[in-house]
Amino acid sequence: MIRTIPAGQPTASRDPWPAGSCRFGVVTFPGSNCDRDVVWVTRHLLNCPTRLIWHQETQIDDCDVVVIPGGFSYGDYLRCGAMAKVAPVMAAVRAFADRGGLVLGICNGFQVLVEAGMLPGALIPNANLHFICDRVPLEVERTDLPWTQQYAPQSVITLPIAHGEGCYLCDPNTLAVLEANRQVVLRYQGQAANGSLDRIAGICNPEGNVLGLMPHPERAADPALGSTDGWPLWVGLVQTVAARA
Repeated sequence: MIRTIPAGQPTASRDPWPAGSCRFGVVTFPGSNCDRDVVWVTRHLLNCPTRLIWHQETQIDDCDVVVIPGGFSYGDYLRCGAMAKVAPVMAAVRAFADRGGLVLGICNGFQVLVEAGMLPGALIPNANLHFICDRVPLEVERTDLPWTQQYAPQSVITLPIAHGEGCYLCDPNTLAVLEANRQVVLRYQGQAANGSLDRIAGICNPEGNVLGLMPHPERAADPALGSTDGWPLWVGLVQTVAARA
């Protein structure tokens, strides 16, 4: 049995989780700049085995959770995520997800998942055409997923955002499917600063094992950063993997 850390309470003693409980892989493209932030949470706060996955790798079967972090993959040339989607590692990520592996795309990682067709819709320039760096309130729409099981129903949490192209957009039919399947996992509370359709901040695939979100849960997991609202997401992943073992 894995021990439970109360939501919002990262372990100060860094006592290890049970050996082999959850192995994280963090994909790194040229231009990624949030990979080390994720590693700090997974390796140093969760004490989980973690390795960086270079974009040219094609073998990721040693991972339980794959994270595509924020940054500016390939300098955001063409479009955010447009070049990253054809990197060799993405075929492996897609196959990993098809087998039920947990895949998390944060900010630029969300853009990559959308470009790769692993999540529907598009992420376009913010409505005000400015880069937005702020902490924003978010409504947790579902608490029955690995990502959100540690949150109380109808929770409102605050996470940082930092993006210039985070406005989520999709056609009416896709939106209807997202809503009917309850694939919207997070919504901005109140007006979405980036102009996202229906205040969408994060969505999952129909199976629930792939999540993309623009906010940064890794930047709200360490008390030293002033907020731990993102911590329950990471704890939920560890508990999900432990339950599968």
